[in-house]
Amino acid sequence: MDHSRPRRWLLISRERGLPSEEGGGLRWSVDHLFLDQDAVPTIVEVKRSTDTRIRREVVGQMLDYAANAVLYWPVETLRAQFEAGCEEPGQEIADLLESSEVDPGEFWQKVKTNLQAGRVRLVFVADEVPSDLRRVVEFLNQQMDPAEVLAVEIKQYAGQGMKTLVPRVVGQTAEAQRKKTSSTRETRQWDEPSFFRDLEERRGRNEAEAANRILGWAKARGLRIWWGQGKQDGSFFPLVDHQGVTHWLVSVWTYGRVEVQFQQMGKPPFGEEAKRLELLRRLNEIQSIDIPADKIRKRPSIPLRLLEDEAVMEQFLNTFDWVIQQIKNS
Repeated sequence: MDHSRPRRWLLISRERGLPSEEGGGLRWSVDHLFLDQDAVPTIVEVKRSTDTRIRREVVGQMLDYAANAVLYWPVETLRAQFEAGCEEPGQEIADLLESSEVDPGEFWQKVKTNLQAGRVRLVFVADEVPSDLRRVVEFLNQQMDPAEVLAVEIKQYAGQGMKTLVPRVVGQTAEAQRKKTSSTRETRQWDEPSFFRDLEERRGRNEAEAANRILGWAKARGLRIWWGQGKQDGSFFPLVDHQGVTHWLVSVWTYGRVEVQFQQMGKPPFGEEAKRLELLRRLNEIQSIDIPADKIRKRPSIPLRLLEDEAVMEQFLNTFDWVIQQIKNS
């Protein structure tokens, strides 16, 4: 749904009840309610193509859901239902955001803000999306803002003892994407002065010096520095360009975290799981770093403050010297 920032999902509930008036009884039942990493409520309705309601009734049904959800779903109720359904709600949110320093209260406040602003996502899911429904979805997605309307067609292919599911997103016309990009994704081009000014104001001089040490290390090795475009949070990414291929290493953020870019390491040699596990092992040998093995396909982060210690910083940078050498030898 977003090639530049793939969506990650937190399931809040299945068959989530929805009233049509304040304090009223539950009139509808939403098939699935998710939140993504931007705290955007995502309502999913699943239908078979053989269900004749998919062509007409489902559109009105989903619009009813959206119109009433923003009014009659208290975020406190959603939070209570989510927390009652999982053993470690804080960890679930941390995994969604791929950050160990998460304030659940702040995340749920974002959910509330999105609901109040009408920033929701409606997703139709079917094994086949009829052409007339596709046209309606494209029209609604282009006209509705900040809400998003999409369909996901999931075709099934079976044979020789195997079954394959092939998804396709419907509704993302070029015009709709242009409108939503311009209206919902305000960006800011960061550079070295603005990055370090913001980092020092937010996290202090010591963390700013640690980040500067990483930047200096990258420049000394001829790495390309890509400065982020986050609306609120600044970042920089040291990149290795080798034989026409760009390799990602880490990113440093003005909220005081360093992300290891496992998720972007899809090219040789670190496209191999064994290589990523070796990198993980080397990182976890460093004092106070403990990244779980299941994070080698994600972007786990460590506090920048850990790297204020000279010995820790030295070992950290040596580890990525090893990564660079592995890339150049591949």
